[in-house]
Amino acid sequence: MTPDPHRTTSDEGGFTLLEVLLAIGLLAIALPILLGLRNFDLDLQDRASELTSATLLAQEKLLEVELSGQYAVGETAGEFSTLPLGAQTSLQAVPRAVGYRWKRTIAPTPLELVREIRIKVTWPRADREEQVEVSTYVFAGRQTF
Repeated sequence: MTPDPHRTTSDEGGFTLLEVLLAIGLLAIALPILLGLRNFDLDLQDRASELTSATLLAQEKLLEVELSGQYAVGETAGEFSTLPLGAQTSLQAVPRAVGYRWKRTIAPTPLELVREIRIKVTWPRADREEQVEVSTYVFAGRQTF
């Protein structure tokens, strides 16, 4: 076997132009997809944080009703601007739960001494409004201490 006189030893290393173009093409397709997934992940994380905050705020409102012991049938609504029960008033006032609103509904049940308490927390998210609703039942009978 005689060596090819037209072939040089420098042809053995490196990539061909076709291989380089193919690699760049794959990167051009893959990078926008990966960046899009990252943005989607950040949006999901933000939504999960908002849902957690709304759920905790709804639980706080449920506790306020239970601690007050007032179970008059009706609806009330408001924003989370005041300090929660048990908060220290010496702390600096900072905006709390900006954009979150609540609506409390106390409804009768078939059992005369039992009330249903529903708390709905809403907040704006992009072009729509998100909401979380929690509920519980309480004994509204006369309490003796």
